[in-house]
Amino acid sequence: MTYKDELLEKLRRNTHEQYPMPNTPIDGISYDDTVKQFVDMSMSVGSKVVMAKPNEKLDDIVRNAYPQAKTIASNIAELTIATINPDTVAEAQDLNGTDVGVVYGQIGVAENGCVWIPQDMKEKAICFISEYLVIVLPKSGIVNNMHEAYDRICMPETGLGTFISGPSKTADIEQALVMGAQAARGVTVVIREE
Repeated sequence: MTYKDELLEKLRRNTHEQYPMPNTPIDGISYDDTVKQFVDMSMSVGSKVVMAKPNEKLDDIVRNAYPQAKTIASNIAELTIATINPDTVAEAQDLNGTDVGVVYGQIGVAENGCVWIPQDMKEKAICFISEYLVIVLPKSGIVNNMHEAYDRICMPETGLGTFISGPSKTADIEQALVMGAQAARGVTVVIREE
């Protein structure tokens, strides 16, 4: 039995009275132009947004966005300029020094500009250790709000994923804004027709 199972079993044993969840429908915010709202919100939180042209190669998009990048990490098969694959490294530390990480996003949320990224790669550290992160998002995956996003999440086999909204930033120390404090210094969202 895992620690999680043990903990849940203890909670079940010590719960004396249970109440059903209320069935209250929640209508989240919606937008006339969900894609435009997502783009605007993504840019307001510090992301760059690229609307891919039909048949535009991902290699070209990444190279144009980050021409100086030497180490590009991705497990996306069509990205032939990737120099390291997060599925084949021995440990997460092997991704240290990655200039650009490129991952698939599943859902973009217009309400707050965040993107759901399922962990479909062996080492999720690529989302946080890269200096810059490129998220490839299907246009059809853009939804109005978090309620719609949670309804559409398809969990990968790992059972893990994360929402990312723009580059990492903090102003905790002396109220000075620091970019890339805990993760990528810059995020580019590539929106494509799929």
